Amino acid sequence: MKDNRWYGLMILAGLAAVMTPMILLAASGSGSGFDSVVHGIESRYHAHATRIPFMALISGIAGIASHGGVHGLHLAEIENLQGPVDGAELNALVEQRVGPGWQRMIRETSRNCSNQTLDQTSDQTLNQTLIYAKPEGDRMGLLVVDLDGHEMDVVQVSVDPKHIDDDMGQFRHPHGKKHHQDDSSSAKQDEDESE
Repeated sequence: MKDNRWYGLMILAGLAAVMTPMILLAASGSGSGFDSVVHGIESRYHAHATRIPFMALISGIAGIASHGGVHGLHLAEIENLQGPVDGAELNALVEQRVGPGWQRMIRETSRNCSNQTLDQTSDQTLNQTLIYAKPEGDRMGLLVVDLDGHEMDVVQVSVDPKHIDDDMGQFRHPHGKKHHQDDSSSAKQDEDESE
């Protein structure tokens, strides 16, 4: 009987040890602008954002896989937005909610018309992408709000530009040269490829 209690306590302690980092990772994004933007969108458009289950775990795996290049991943999906979304209004809402230090880098807006007649525009849907950046010491925070008709995704991530640049170096440029090759062996390889 005493062994069963000891076994139960060990299971509870193990669960607490596993869950505590996940809870702390999930709670760490609360002051970053992400939650405020998502809450503002939910309130304004009377929609419910779905947060991806186990995102803290996925963020940790992304950090390991990118050797620290990416972490702090937050993602919310909003589906079936009711009614039209005004692009200027969405831009103002995000601008107000994103918080200090964030600066919009990109605002891309387009309209898709599912109705092929020229005289009816009631079936137009708005597509808008807003990308904000915020310096975080040696890192860069990115916040992306992507509206695609009646669906919206909000993503926040922290990236290390040095690691991202290193990872991009493994891909070839259109001219057949690898990024960041300065040694003589790369010059020899380039000569061999051109022959």
